[in-house]
Amino acid sequence: MIENWPVPHAAAAVVRGSDGAVLGAHGPQRHLFPLASVTKLLTSYAVLVAVEEGVFELDDPAGPPGSTVRHLLAHTSGLGFDEDRVLAEPGNRRLYSNAGFDTLAAALAEAAGIAFHRYVSEAVFEPLGMADTLVNTAHKSPAGAGGLSTVADLALFAAELQSPKLLDPSTVRRATCEVAFPGTSGVLPGYGHRRPNDWGLGFEIRDGKSPHWTGTANSPATFGHFGQSGTFLWVDPEAGAACIALADRDFGPWAAEAWPPLSDAVLTELANEAN
Repeated sequence: MIENWPVPHAAAAVVRGSDGAVLGAHGPQRHLFPLASVTKLLTSYAVLVAVEEGVFELDDPAGPPGSTVRHLLAHTSGLGFDEDRVLAEPGNRRLYSNAGFDTLAAALAEAAGIAFHRYVSEAVFEPLGMADTLVNTAHKSPAGAGGLSTVADLALFAAELQSPKLLDPSTVRRATCEVAFPGTSGVLPGYGHRRPNDWGLGFEIRDGKSPHWTGTANSPATFGHFGQSGTFLWVDPEAGAACIALADRDFGPWAAEAWPPLSDAVLTELANEAN
C-alpha cells in the first residue's frame, strides 16, 4: 500500500505492545524524516519525565496568567497556534498550539537549568537508544514541530509507550488514556471543529472522532499524533500494537485518503494473526 503513496520517500513499522517487537516494517528504516507535530509526543514525554524527577509539577504556573504545565500539554492554555497571543481563558477551549509547546519547553529549561533540546535528548532519546533523533533548534517551533527521526528510532519510542521503562506506567496511562479538561471543544488540525476534542497530556485521544487520521477499525482508546510533514504514530491499546508511518510530503488529501486504509489493514492483519 505504501508503495502507491504519492510521496518521494516513506517508511513504516508496526510494534507489538507486549514485548516491543517489530512485527512488520517497510521502506528505509534509517531515513531521517522531519516529524512536524509528531515532535509533540517526544516533548510531552520529556515533560512527564521532568515531572517525575521533580523539576516542576503539572499544576505549576506556566504560560499565560492562570495557565499551568498541564494546560500547555493539553492545548488549553489559551495561546494561539503559532504566536504568543492569548485567545481564551485557560481551560475553556482546546486551542491547538505550537506556541504553547515552545512555552512549555522554555518553562522546562528554566526549571531544569538545561536547554530543552539537551534535556529531551538526555531524558528520552539517549536512554531509549534513539541515536538518530534530534530537535532542530533553528526551527520556528522546536518543541512543537522541530523533531527529526527515523522509523527505527520511533519504533523504540512506540515500545516505550506500550511498556514504559522511563516513566511509571500510571503516569503514561494518565497522559494517554485520561482526557485532560473533559468536554473541551476545539479544532483538530486538518479535520475541523470537534465537540469534544479529546486530548490527554500531549497525546491526542481518538475517542469518537470521525473522520479521523487513524483507521475506522482503531479503537476509541487509540492515542498518538500526526504531523503536517506527512507523519503519524498511533498506539491502539486494545489491539496491543503501535503503527508508525513517516513520509516527506506535507499532509493533505493524499494522507487523509491513504492513512486510514493502511491502519485498517494493519489492524486486520493483527487480528488475523491473533486468531
